[in-house]
Amino acid sequence: MLAPLGVRGMFEAHLTVADLDRSIAFYRDVVGLHLAHDEPTRGAAFFWVPAYGQGLLGLWSIGSAPLAMSLHLAFSADESDVHDAAERLSALGTQALSFFGSDTTEPSVLAWMPAIAIYFRDPDGHLLELIAMLDEPPRPELGVVDWSRWREHPK
Repeated sequence: MLAPLGVRGMFEAHLTVADLDRSIAFYRDVVGLHLAHDEPTRGAAFFWVPAYGQGLLGLWSIGSAPLAMSLHLAFSADESDVHDAAERLSALGTQALSFFGSDTTEPSVLAWMPAIAIYFRDPDGHLLELIAMLDEPPRPELGVVDWSRWREHPK
């Protein structure tokens, strides 16, 4: 039997919010989280929890979340496990998805962090993610790209 994915812990959670600016202020000023990245054109903001690279809280304006996200959990993993995840998921009868929801055989790279991730759905349709931080400088100008495209761009 094939071993399951290599989950090390919980990495991120995402919430849908009615007023993004109000929620940014609340999580920054009341909860005390550090704003990691604000994407006003996508209606999203991300906070490090508790510090850079350790965990993430994503806030999404109603209707702005990718993949019709209503509930999203991300599990931290080693980079090698994320690279192997598409093949392992397929062998386990589950389709690997890109950040944009299309079938994939390679991780997506969230260049602003930077991190690599593979997405998939549980039997109830909840969006799950396996993610690993990359030990490289962020390149936010790339947005979200496939692993092969990330590798094409010099550091």
